[in-house]
Amino acid sequence: MRDVYVIGTSCTPFGKRPGDGFKDLTREAYLEVLQDAGLETGDGIEQAWFGNCGMGTFGQRNIRGQVCFTPLVREGLFPERVPMINVEGGCATASMAFHGAWKDVASGDMEMSLAIGVEKTFVPGDAERTLEIFEGGIDQLDPGEWHDYYAEKGREAGKPFEANGGGGTVFMNTYAMQAAWHMKHYGTTQEQIAIAASKNHWHGSMNPKAQYRFEVSVEEALADRDISWPLTRAMCAPIGDGAAAAILVSGDRLAGMDRAVRERAIKVRGSVLTGGKYRAADEPGLSRVAAQKAYAKSGLSPTDVDLVEVHDATSFCEIFQLEMLGFAEDGKGGAFVGDGNTRLDGRLPVNLSGGLVSKGHPVGATGLSMIHELALQLRGEAGARQADRARIALAENGGGVIGFDEAACSVILLEGPAA
Repeated sequence: MRDVYVIGTSCTPFGKRPGDGFKDLTREAYLEVLQDAGLETGDGIEQAWFGNCGMGTFGQRNIRGQVCFTPLVREGLFPERVPMINVEGGCATASMAFHGAWKDVASGDMEMSLAIGVEKTFVPGDAERTLEIFEGGIDQLDPGEWHDYYAEKGREAGKPFEANGGGGTVFMNTYAMQAAWHMKHYGTTQEQIAIAASKNHWHGSMNPKAQYRFEVSVEEALADRDISWPLTRAMCAPIGDGAAAAILVSGDRLAGMDRAVRERAIKVRGSVLTGGKYRAADEPGLSRVAAQKAYAKSGLSPTDVDLVEVHDATSFCEIFQLEMLGFAEDGKGGAFVGDGNTRLDGRLPVNLSGGLVSKGHPVGATGLSMIHELALQLRGEAGARQADRARIALAENGGGVIGFDEAACSVILLEGPAA
């Protein structure tokens, strides 16, 4: 396998953007990633991976990427006849697109590949359409299977399963059951979950592209409206729109590029995908398997990692994923967060973008927005939220649900430019 480098990343501002369509968001992310990579057009791109979950709800069920890129091809900004692969993997969609582009280059099949994720989940006055987008992330062919599973796990957690309780999606209720189980078995507290939420809202307040750019105290997070106990609104990712992208190249192609591009290139140390299953409540999740494979393939370990972006669809997820990724012992993630380790000024900054709860979560774009944040950090370009001594970074992104697992999980390890 060849070395692979990220030469450009982009991320649109996330938020409720009813005036912008899929083609608008595609254009915005694509032109920005070209600029970041020092390219005027995409003439060197040999393949593209287009991630999206919900466009079918808007009537475009097939050839989504080809449709969104047609104006860019017509204008000479994207090359003609380039194959575009449409990708869908729930909230892990954009990371799957990244993985495809990485494999293009690592395998030697391509010298330059594009990954882009585009999503709209906010539909003014049509909550049913928004719900339809998210319902695609769980088994609709045999719903009785997960109803039975969650009923059993709810009894184990001491929190009955509510398919539509609390005003959130079914996913918020499953996360809440997992949090309740963790609290029951390990002593994790609601306050520790609130600390994670407050910390990420603080980080997000410094991110000009975050959907929520205001701070939330621990007390305010605890007092906010309940979504599904122990989760309040401040602990849950919002509905929104956005897009993000990355351009990946081989070492050979990078060597022939301008010095300014070479000096900002981010090396991909590893990219791994895993699949979910119906697991026992005390069984490790699929992100642990992905992380262990990524560490083994890269020759790295958790102690080598300087900063992390995790998929905090709820703030409990951050606590759990820190355990799965090897940064905290099982059952100790709450204390790890509560002690301040994951703050910008802590020993392992986590979700400096603001995470999903503050930056936002346009599902088909989320994974690449994590790559964008980590690239900024590794290049020293993150402004007020810049971490110190950032050289190795990890992104964890999960999508869909199968029981207490995500349906798919991505772990990506990146290495910053030499000082």
